[in-house]
Amino acid sequence: MAIRLNKDDERRKIKRMTGAQAFVQALIDTDVDTVFGYPGGAVLSIYDALYDAPIRHILVRHEQGAAHAADGYARATGRPGVCLATSGPGATNLVTGIATAYMDSIPMVAFTGNVAQGLLGTDAFQEADITGITLPVTKHNYLVRSAKDLPKVIREAFHIASTGRPGPVLVDLPKDISIAQVDYEYPETVDLPGYKPTYKGHIRQILEAAYAISAAEKPLLYVGGGAVASGAHELLAQLAEKTNIPVTTTLMGLGAFPGTHRLFLGMLGMHGTVAANWAVCECDLLIAVGARFDDRVTGKLDQFAPNAKVIHIDIDPAEIGKNVPVDIPIVGDVAAVLEVLLEKVSPKSANAWLTQVEQWKQEYPLAYDKPETGELMPQEAIETLYKKTAGKAVVAGDVWQHQMWIAQYYKFDNPRHHLSSGGLGTMGYGFPAAIGAAVAKPDAEVWAVCGDGSFQMNAQELSTAATYDIPVKIMIINNSYLGMVRQWQELFFRQRYSNSHLMPNPDFVKLAEAHGVPGVTVKNRAQLEEAVHTAQNTSGPYLIDVHVVPEANVFPMVPAGGALSDMVGIRGRLES
Repeated sequence: MAIRLNKDDERRKIKRMTGAQAFVQALIDTDVDTVFGYPGGAVLSIYDALYDAPIRHILVRHEQGAAHAADGYARATGRPGVCLATSGPGATNLVTGIATAYMDSIPMVAFTGNVAQGLLGTDAFQEADITGITLPVTKHNYLVRSAKDLPKVIREAFHIASTGRPGPVLVDLPKDISIAQVDYEYPETVDLPGYKPTYKGHIRQILEAAYAISAAEKPLLYVGGGAVASGAHELLAQLAEKTNIPVTTTLMGLGAFPGTHRLFLGMLGMHGTVAANWAVCECDLLIAVGARFDDRVTGKLDQFAPNAKVIHIDIDPAEIGKNVPVDIPIVGDVAAVLEVLLEKVSPKSANAWLTQVEQWKQEYPLAYDKPETGELMPQEAIETLYKKTAGKAVVAGDVWQHQMWIAQYYKFDNPRHHLSSGGLGTMGYGFPAAIGAAVAKPDAEVWAVCGDGSFQMNAQELSTAATYDIPVKIMIINNSYLGMVRQWQELFFRQRYSNSHLMPNPDFVKLAEAHGVPGVTVKNRAQLEEAVHTAQNTSGPYLIDVHVVPEANVFPMVPAGGALSDMVGIRGRLES
C-alpha cells in the first residue's frame, strides 16, 4: 500500500518509502490533481503507488493522447499538465505532444520510465535515450540518478515548467529508482542559481515606449500567446482603450483581447483579415506584446511593417530581435510590463487612423458564398457553433483549414478558451486536448473541432471520453480531403491532387458508437443547429459529423513567401 501523508501537517516530516511512493507523494505535495498516462513494465511500481493515491489518473488509449491531453489541461487552466508513460515506445510516443507544447510555450511535466541504470546504453528491451531525444523540444529535462533526488527534481521540474517563458519539462525515471528505498522529504523552496527569469521591464525602456506611443500617428498592438500565458488580458484591454490603439492577435493570442471589441481587427498573418494585415503594412508604430514574429505572421520579412518603429515586450530575451529588428526592446513579463506602461502612457483620442482601419473592417469583412443547394460551408458550421455557444465555449481545434476557420469565425472574448497547435501544427491535437480541458474544467462547455483527417490520428481517444464520461463535444468538419493540402495543390500545383483525397472515410458516427459515444451525421443547414443543441444537452461526449462543401478554401490568403500586402481572396474567393 502506498504511504499517504497529510500535505498540510506532515509535509516536512521524513518518511521511509520506495522511490515510486516518493514520486507519488511529491506529486501530491506539488498539488497535482490529474495525470494522463498509459502503464507499462518500467512504471509498474509507480502505477502500484498511484493505486491508493488521491490523484485522478486518466487512462488514455495512446501515449500521444496523454501528452496532448496534458497540454489541453495546461492551456485551459494555466497550470502545468502532467503525463506519464513507460520506457521505449511509450516514451517516444510522447515526443510529438511534448514538441507541440514546446513550440507554443505550454507548461507541462512529462514523466517516463526507463530501464534500470545498469542497463542504460546496452540496447536493453524497451530502452530509449528519451532525455537525448527530447533535448531539442523541452525547456529542461532530467535523468534521475538517485531516488533521494526525486522530491527535489519534481519540485524543480514544475517550477521550471511554469515560470519565466513556460514550457515542457521531462523527467526520466530508471526502473531501479522506483523500487529503491528513500527517506522522503519535500523541499519547500527551489534553488536554481542559473535560472532567473526577468519579470520587471527596465523602466527607461518602458518610458521610451510610452513616449513612442504618444508620438505615433498610426500605432498598432500586435499580441501573441505570451499575453495569455502571463494573464495580461485585462491590462491589455485597458491599454488599448486608454490609447485608442487598434489590436490584432496571432493564432496563439486569440482571446487575449476580446474578439467582439471595437478595436479588434482580427487575426493577422497568412490567413489574417484584410484590416489586420493592411494595418501592419501602414502602421508607424508596432507594439509586439508576447509575440515572436513567426513566419506565418510576418510573411516576407523585409516587407513586414515597413514603415514602423517596433516595440517588443517579451519575457524571453532570445526572441527579441531574432526575426525582426527592434527599436525599443523590453524584457519582462507581459503583465508586469503593461502594468507600468499603462501608468506612464498618456490617453489618446480616436483619430484618422482608427477611422481608416474601421473603414477596412467594413469594406473587407470575412466572407464566403453559401450554395443555393443547401450544402453546408465549413465557415457556416463554425459560425453556427459560435452562435449556439454564445461565444463562451472552450474550443480545441485540430490543424489546417478548419483551424483557420475557427480563428476567423469564432470570436473569442476570453483567454484560455482557444486551444490550438500553432507552432508545430500537429494534426490529431484537438480531440485529446479537448479531453484534457474538459477534465480540468468540468463545468465548462468544451468542443473539439476537428478535420476528418486530423480526427483519425487520435480517434482512439473516443474510448477515453466514453470510459470517464468526459462531456467533450466533437464537431468533425468532414470535407473528405486533407483540406489545406488540397487547397495548396489547387492553387500552386496545377490541381494535381496527389494523395490528398481521403475517400472512403469511415462512418464517424458508427465509429463513435462502437466506442460508446453517441453521434449524428449532418448534411444540410436544417440539421446543424438541432445537432449542436442535442450535443449541448447530452451529459457525456457527443459527436457531430458535419459534411461540408469539399472544395471550400480558406481566404484571405498570403501566398508562401509573399508580403502581407499580397493577399488573395480578400472577398472570400480567389478571383477577387
